[in-house]
Amino acid sequence: MNSDIILKYFPDITGEQQEQFERLGKLYEEWNARINVISRKDVEHLYTRHILHSLAIAKVCTFEPGAKVVDIGCGGGFPSVPLAIMFPETEFVGVDSIGKKIRVVEGVTSGAGIKNLRAENCRAEQLGEKFDYVVSRAVTEMSRFMPWAWSLLRSGQRGTLPNGILYLKGGDLAEELAATRRRWDIHEIGTMFEDEFFDTKRVVYTPFKR
Repeated sequence: MNSDIILKYFPDITGEQQEQFERLGKLYEEWNARINVISRKDVEHLYTRHILHSLAIAKVCTFEPGAKVVDIGCGGGFPSVPLAIMFPETEFVGVDSIGKKIRVVEGVTSGAGIKNLRAENCRAEQLGEKFDYVVSRAVTEMSRFMPWAWSLLRSGQRGTLPNGILYLKGGDLAEELAATRRRWDIHEIGTMFEDEFFDTKRVVYTPFKR
């Protein structure tokens, strides 16, 4: 596992950010040995298939300092952990209903010295907060996901895109997105990063409108 791939695509990160990304490899290896949140065969591809994949959102939208971002169904911390490192002045909340996954996020966050991410063991609808952006990675079908996300969003623009949903998805999305009756912008991750893993991966975005 090598964090140099992050520097390849994000050459302007600081030395501190570079060190935090470097720490993630060992931290996830240690935590995954205790609580399996990444498939065993995937751990060796952590930087490409999990960290870099999460950072595709950063290629699509830059979050402003002070913006609030929630990661619904954060699992072991993707995409929220890499994004919190990338945007240290943005406030992130990772939420998951499975307690052991939240323990991993808390352990990795502490170990990497990430100060702007908190993990909540609950359902998204129980948060009782409003956010500028919702991010997530392949949690469920979009028609199920939309009501959870919509209830947490507020109007405005706290980044390079208007407030809304940024979702990491793969495969044929036409029918699934059409069922939401929303306009979606589809960003091909394969045009951002040079790895065949990303050939069918996308960031989909829709702005929040009441």
